[in-house]
Amino acid sequence: MTEFLFILTNVMLPIAIIVFIGYVAQLRLQLDRPTLGKLMVNYIIPGFIFMNLYSSDIDFSLLLYIMIFLFIFALLSYAVSRIIAAVFGVKGQHTVLFTNSSLFYNAGNYGVPVNDLVFKSDPFAMSVQVMMVVFQNIIAYSYGIFVLSAENVGKFKALLGYFKMPIFYGLFLGLIFNYFNIGLPTPVISSLDYIRDAMIGMVLFILGTQIAGIRFRHLRFTAFIATAVKLLVIPAMALPMLLLFNVEGVVAQAILITTAMPASVNSSVIAQQYSSDPEYAAEIVMMSTLLSAITLPLVIYTALNVF
Repeated sequence: MTEFLFILTNVMLPIAIIVFIGYVAQLRLQLDRPTLGKLMVNYIIPGFIFMNLYSSDIDFSLLLYIMIFLFIFALLSYAVSRIIAAVFGVKGQHTVLFTNSSLFYNAGNYGVPVNDLVFKSDPFAMSVQVMMVVFQNIIAYSYGIFVLSAENVGKFKALLGYFKMPIFYGLFLGLIFNYFNIGLPTPVISSLDYIRDAMIGMVLFILGTQIAGIRFRHLRFTAFIATAVKLLVIPAMALPMLLLFNVEGVVAQAILITTAMPASVNSSVIAQQYSSDPEYAAEIVMMSTLLSAITLPLVIYTALNVF
């Protein structure tokens, strides 16, 4: 119980405070949320990803193993969420939104701060988190858009769109500079360190503004089911898979904790642009974000005591 209370007060509460500040600021000041989102995607996260990969001691064989695991787990998550959606009579585009809520979790502007606090700014743990952020962005801006926009945008164009994102180049250059041990001038490193240090506070603030901007008129029963799948079923699936794949230590802990993150705001953003009922995605994002304050500490406690 003492460890559980420690997680609540030292991990969840600091995050909740900054998210709440962003939420209130958005309600009072009506900040330009699209601009804040562009700031995060094009400036803060790419710099953060580059510096964490550049400065981490990366085992590239482990990196490949993690990506293979995440891909297999995504396929399993997709299959299970589709089956549950069918059981509860979810149809049409709602099936896609239901499934997306299980596939796309908030590994970035929620998962990164949690990782930073749980593992006390451990660079290795954060490098694992970065891999999950990148994987989430790949499937969100490829598959996530494909299934909703094929008739409007086209799959090839959607895929090309990902390779135009600075996040991709932060990942690619970070790995290249690390692998070939390429040095950077001290002023450049200092500048990138400032960007990395700004990551936690900024993304949590922006998450609060994004939540404040979510609008829906009612809550549907199947949205509650989708929330339960995301917060309970998906991490419950991840635990035996990690044991089966013999993933251990910090790597297993970081992956399990991240699978318990709420549905990504990306799923709502994509639905706003490409779905005929974006409020359905917004319901799931809002409920899973709020209820994760209850479920996530339980998963963190489990991860730290099992692995």
